[in-house]
Amino acid sequence: MTVVGPFGLSVRDQALEADVQTGLAAVEAGLLNATKSDVPFITEAAQHLVLAGGKRFRPLLVMLAAQFGDPYAPGIVPAAVVVELTHLATLYHDDVMDEADVRRGVPSANTRWGNSIAVLTGDFLFARASHTLADLGPEAVRIQSEAFERLVTGQILETAGPADGRDPVDHYLDVLGGKTGSLVAVACRFGAMMAGADEGVVDTLTQYGERLGVAFQLADDVLDIASDSHESGKTPGTDLREGIPTLPVLHLRAAAAAHGRPEDVELVALVDGDLTDDARHAEVLRRLRAHPALEQARRDTVRYAEEARAMLAPLPDGYAKSALAELCDAVVYRAG
Repeated sequence: MTVVGPFGLSVRDQALEADVQTGLAAVEAGLLNATKSDVPFITEAAQHLVLAGGKRFRPLLVMLAAQFGDPYAPGIVPAAVVVELTHLATLYHDDVMDEADVRRGVPSANTRWGNSIAVLTGDFLFARASHTLADLGPEAVRIQSEAFERLVTGQILETAGPADGRDPVDHYLDVLGGKTGSLVAVACRFGAMMAGADEGVVDTLTQYGERLGVAFQLADDVLDIASDSHESGKTPGTDLREGIPTLPVLHLRAAAAAHGRPEDVELVALVDGDLTDDARHAEVLRRLRAHPALEQARRDTVRYAEEARAMLAPLPDGYAKSALAELCDAVVYRAG
């Protein structure tokens, strides 16, 4: 049993391990090649987060999904590069919107070079992803463009907030389906599709990826409150400080509205206050970590991970299916 990929995923078959390791190494080389420019400064900025590492969660899913067809098909590695480049590009933009200082344990691009360079670097990565995608055929272009539309729509809906009368938690879960679930679903879809898997298998893996992606983001929501920077790779409470309505905070608000407990109402007021003050920010983090809303968010993470696992039932048994199921456990483990 060998540990590969994010979260210490254990692969129990030597052939699968070799395929995954070889594929991920090829993706890494592809990412470095795709982020090179004739302008050295652009190369430095574009490779900033590539060289910082990362879990390569989406490329891993491409490799595992490809096991349900021909895992050596030529489009698999380029498809994984496209998905990861798209993801990296969104991180540059997210950090500008969130005014984040740290990403993957290193200074964020906006901190190092300013917002304009960070945004333009994200655009550069989108362009390079599109260039690689064009070689994968019109169907791949259509799938990626639809997913990208969902991703951007999810970000806009998060920024705009829920419509009048809409439950904020339901709105937020829809947002996550677009912002995160869409691209994780595409990773699974591309892997199976490029490997020539049956259409039913492609659809099953796409639905699995959608749910796993939401669970993955919910785990990040929990980590933003519960972890330190060593665990999460970014400053704890970044979303909290910037007023981004993550699930633990939404559950806190719902509890305060439903029951009116003075301590909940007081904590909501603190959350809504000026969290640029470090002492106030630390106090809110401390109290949220002890609040039932955090545990409720953990339960939601488990629910989506279990839904993802259930989607795997029609797939043929084997080491790849077991590895995908283990990823559901790993996402839940991240959330504690």
